[in-house]
Amino acid sequence: MTERKYPDLWVDPEDDPRQTDSSPRGEKAVLGEYLDHFRMTFELKCEGLDAEQLARRSIPPSSMSLLGLVRHLASVEFHWSRRFIEGHNDLDRPFKSPEDRDLDFNGAVADDAVVAEAWESWRREVAHAREVYERYDDLGTLVGPVGDESELREIVVHMIEEYARHCGHADLLRECVDGRTGQ
Repeated sequence: MTERKYPDLWVDPEDDPRQTDSSPRGEKAVLGEYLDHFRMTFELKCEGLDAEQLARRSIPPSSMSLLGLVRHLASVEFHWSRRFIEGHNDLDRPFKSPEDRDLDFNGAVADDAVVAEAWESWRREVAHAREVYERYDDLGTLVGPVGDESELREIVVHMIEEYARHCGHADLLRECVDGRTGQ
């Protein structure tokens, strides 16, 4: 690993994968880029940690951990793209259970297989959500079950808010693990 110019930052600004030379134009491009920025930020916050570090809980009695957040966000991506937008209500949400509504966090244990499953699920659901998003030109399109429809833009803005909030949680959790602070 090369030495960084700014060791207090996650990555040196010139190496930051979130920085692009393009400026998105139009509502769909802007919102899509913001959502992807926060997805990437979240992934960066978890980078380089082992199973024990990812599963480390915050402050008792909270069950929150970085691994729990990976599992939670996979479930959120699944819910909004597959169940709400596409209407596949027959599919079970990953990391959710009627017996344990907080299985995403409660099942986030320090095990390499659990970590691999969480990241695989999150990456699969993010890729699928991106495919779903690309199908729409008009963010004013109503999606969702009859009687509970929402404009697609409302869901995208909600997802941006969801990731932004959890990136804040991830900052604090990561700082507890190894002292690194956010960028």
